[in-house]
Order: sequence, then structure tokens, then C-alpha cells
Amino acid sequence: MPNALKVLAVVLLVAVCVTAQTTAPEKDGGPVVLQKNEGEARTRRPRVGVSSPSSEFILKIGPKTSGSKHLLVFTEDVAPGATIPRHRHHGEEEVVLVETGSAHVWLGDKEYDAQAGATVFIPADTWVSVKNTGDEKMSLFSVWNEPGFEAMLRCGSVPKGETGPALSRDDVKACYHEGDAELDTSPPSVEKKR
Repeated sequence: MPNALKVLAVVLLVAVCVTAQTTAPEKDGGPVVLQKNEGEARTRRPRVGVSSPSSEFILKIGPKTSGSKHLLVFTEDVAPGATIPRHRHHGEEEVVLVETGSAHVWLGDKEYDAQAGATVFIPADTWVSVKNTGDEKMSLFSVWNEPGFEAMLRCGSVPKGETGPALSRDDVKACYHEGDAELDTSPPSVEKKR
């Protein structure tokens, strides 16, 4: 067999194997395996008067990405010093896994430090804020028991590579409301504590 045909055969075999291992999400709710950077990459719209933890995130599992009826999963990398603003989810519980980095976490009226490998459980209606206190990015993997917050994430973002108009503080608050959540619009005292 000529060398060119051998190379072509190997390339095709590798392409088939890689495709079989990294299946794209199916919108019918079927099973899926997503690698670290797979899913629907999105870019947050600029915010005026409200902190933004990162500019990009990946929606991995949810009604519009995989057809899930009961879960929402997303990942994001939070820059050093950046803060997820104080908010609460009305009907959803959330679990956040701190994959890398370190954080200061405000849960209700309590405060915690979380290192890489930490698990944070946030019951429904609990005020939460998270700040990256380290010198490197903090990677978060978040799971909700109901997918309503997907509406907020989509409202405040656009597909990666696109740009959207800036969101005012009221626009951001409306996006949170759309996702069955509430943004704390009082002065950002939580963010000043650390």
C-alpha cells in the first residue's frame, strides 16, 4: 500500500475514534460525554455597575444544550480578584466544585475559604457570593437541580465570538429575574469585606 494511502487510512481511523469519544450534545436528552472545553461556549455581555466574574463560560448540560429536563451544568474560569455578585436562586439548589484556585465564599450570613477540590452546597433562597482570592484563575464547575438559571445565563451573554450590547444594572437584575434568581442591588459591602 503506498505511503499516502497508509497516512490517509490512519487519519480517517483517528478521526472516527476521536469523534466517537467526544460526542456533541444531543438536544433530545440522550446521554452525552463532554470533554473539558466542549459544550456551548458563551461570552458575557458587558455590565455597567455590576461585577462580572468572567467574560466567558461554557454551558454543558441544560434544556437548550442537551435536552436535560432537570439539570443545568456549566463551567467558568474566574480571574484573580474577580467576584460573582451576591445573588440567590429561588427554586434551585446549586453545587459548585472549585476545581483550581482559591475562593472566599459568602453563604447567607456565614463566610468560608475554599481551596481547589472544595465542594460548596448552596440551598435554594440562600444569598451567595464568591471571590477569587488567589493569584491564578479559579476554575468552577457548577450544577443546579433545576435548569431555570439557564435563562439568566443566556440573557446576559451571547455565543462566543459575538458581541452584544452592554447591560445596565437594571438589565442585569431583569436577567436574574428571568432565571428565577435575584441579584442583590444593595451597596456591594460583601465584596469589600475581603
